[in-house]
Amino acid sequence: MKVRLCIKSLFSAIIIFSVYSNACIPLYSEQIIFKADKMTGTAGNNNDTTTLQGNAFVQTQNMEIRADRITLSGTDFRLIKAEGKVSAKNTKKQTEFSCGKLSFDRETEVTLLQDNVKLEDKENEVSASSQLLEYRQKTQTAIFQINVKLTQKDNVCTGAYAVYHKNEQLLEISGSPKIVQGKDTFNAQQITLDMNTQEISMSGRVHGSVTSSGKKPEKEE
Repeated sequence: MKVRLCIKSLFSAIIIFSVYSNACIPLYSEQIIFKADKMTGTAGNNNDTTTLQGNAFVQTQNMEIRADRITLSGTDFRLIKAEGKVSAKNTKKQTEFSCGKLSFDRETEVTLLQDNVKLEDKENEVSASSQLLEYRQKTQTAIFQINVKLTQKDNVCTGAYAVYHKNEQLLEISGSPKIVQGKDTFNAQQITLDMNTQEISMSGRVHGSVTSSGKKPEKEE
């Protein structure tokens, strides 16, 4: 690992790490950039821990993370944990997050978020919130748990558990799921929403209500 430290001011520093999978033959490399008001820890070995405090910021190949406190640990700083007013962004997929705590594994590309989690998929105009979220970058899948609410176009979807397939634009909801489309309401044990076609599939104790347009049919001549 090569380390370059550049002091930006008396109160902040920008650190750039170039991480190589093989010290002799760099078949794969990723640059990690981070800054903060204060940094504690060491750098240079394979299993060091570095803690950033105050306006902490970390940038990897696909992620940007901001928080009050960020800790990098594991081999080649594989694990990134953030706490306190956390905001994150997947720079390639136009997806943004906010929460109280975040954990990101650079190897598996799985992000775990908790405490008042919010997701904004600006590419597809989707907003969602929950208490727990597991975001898998490789498959572009978001798994929500506890007090789930997702909005898209005229749809307001709620439930205890939901899986959002970003690439397929498919939402699966369970745990007293409910979808409201304007004045129409749909309930079941399991609901699937195709966000491209707006088609809804339901199973188990299906019920709901649909409001007619109120227009009278034209008289036949």
